[in-house]
Amino acid sequence: MKTPAFSMFCIFIASLLGAVGQFLYKSGAGLATGGLASHLMNPRLLGGMVCYVGVMVLFITAFKRGGELSVLYPIYASTFIFAAFGAWMLYKEPISTVNVAGMGLLVAGMFLMGWKPS
Repeated sequence: MKTPAFSMFCIFIASLLGAVGQFLYKSGAGLATGGLASHLMNPRLLGGMVCYVGVMVLFITAFKRGGELSVLYPIYASTFIFAAFGAWMLYKEPISTVNVAGMGLLVAGMFLMGWKPS
């Protein structure tokens, strides 16, 4: 079985949406005062939840179209790369040489997980 390109595209978009959700959670956590109401009525935390619901919808769509878990899930690992670059741009968090090496290993792993030798 070959994973359709549309399924891979859905998961790629899900990885971007997942990274956005992480940033909404981080910024929303800074605004929460600690009480339950401050969490439930926090627009950024709610936005993060909406992002993750979107991620689930995209995953379901990708699998319904014939996507293989062993191909699609490694693509979703690119969320970590998007989050690292987002943290660098938004929060000035450094990206070290070791981080770049880890990103390279993630990309290599995504390639190897999706590769089906003939």
